[in-house]
Amino acid sequence: MSQKRNTVGRILFGIFLAIVLLLLLGFGLLWLNFGRFVTAGRSIQKLEDNLYAMEIKGDYGLDEFLETGGADTDTKVGQFVASYLSHGLYAYQGSLARTPFGCSTLCVRNQDGNVLFGRNYDWEESTALILHTVPKNGYESVSACCVDFLGFGENYRPDGSVLERAEALAAVFVPLDGMNEKGLMVTDLMAGGTEKADQQTDKPDLTTTTALRLLLDRAATVDEAVELLGQYDMHSSLDFAHHFAIADASGKSVAVEYINNEMVVTETALLTNHYLAPQKGENGGKQSHLRYDALKKRIGKTMEKEEVAAALESVAQKNYPRTDGTIRKTVWSWVYSPNEQAAEFFFNEGFDFSYKVSLNSKDKWIRK
Repeated sequence: MSQKRNTVGRILFGIFLAIVLLLLLGFGLLWLNFGRFVTAGRSIQKLEDNLYAMEIKGDYGLDEFLETGGADTDTKVGQFVASYLSHGLYAYQGSLARTPFGCSTLCVRNQDGNVLFGRNYDWEESTALILHTVPKNGYESVSACCVDFLGFGENYRPDGSVLERAEALAAVFVPLDGMNEKGLMVTDLMAGGTEKADQQTDKPDLTTTTALRLLLDRAATVDEAVELLGQYDMHSSLDFAHHFAIADASGKSVAVEYINNEMVVTETALLTNHYLAPQKGENGGKQSHLRYDALKKRIGKTMEKEEVAAALESVAQKNYPRTDGTIRKTVWSWVYSPNEQAAEFFFNEGFDFSYKVSLNSKDKWIRK
């Protein structure tokens, strides 16, 4: 009798052990598939009203996105991201904002000969996310995303529910500007025209924002960035004309524009919201030219960080009140220092205070 009880006990213990092992295996597989995304979602922190920060490390799907041909519309990008992050369990249901925005950039050197790059992002009052990415296959970078462009609704907050935190990971594919560890700096600006890039060849496809993600992850110099862009068909995000300001740690700075679906590269230290390519002739709105001319007057032989920030403040939207009843703001501004692998981030035209963002910090990558 005792032997039978021992046998039954061993069987029950074996069953229990098998169940535990299966549960552990299942949890392990779940963590293998979703663990890095859970960690990224938990990293989201609110810095102040309408401003958040997030860090994501590992594979976030760029390789698969490119290998499967990319995407030629923002909606298809959203569908890919939702499917990749959820392993097919979640379908993208967002609706991207489609109103134009304005911007200004400048590239200069300081007294030590190091490059500084300034950028204003102008739009209506909105929510921003500063993103630190350390990809499995690519360069570490910092970038910024307008959360409103993700299309999750006006009540969406990145630090909300588990689902909202997961949805914030889509920001990886919607950067509007950034700098990587090699010192490449890229920004997206409206070009002021109605001509959209919509290249149709047998090359894989990129939208404006996925192009920025590709460059931040894979390009170290302006030349590499231009070469990479030439390997893809470009399609304008948000159905507007765009151009890129791209600069690197050597001081090379260009505008990349698409005219008649051909890429045109123009060397320039400044860019606002009108085309610089001579093929376009006179173009763009009055304010774009005012901002461009104001920055041109401020550029000296050298400029320090404080002077770059002051130049950005001089062309912030608060200096150009609108008469049509609409409100525009300089939502954020960057001063990148590629030599230091660091940047200063100013929010909502508050140029008396900045967040310090670092790519080589061993503790906090962002601090007040």
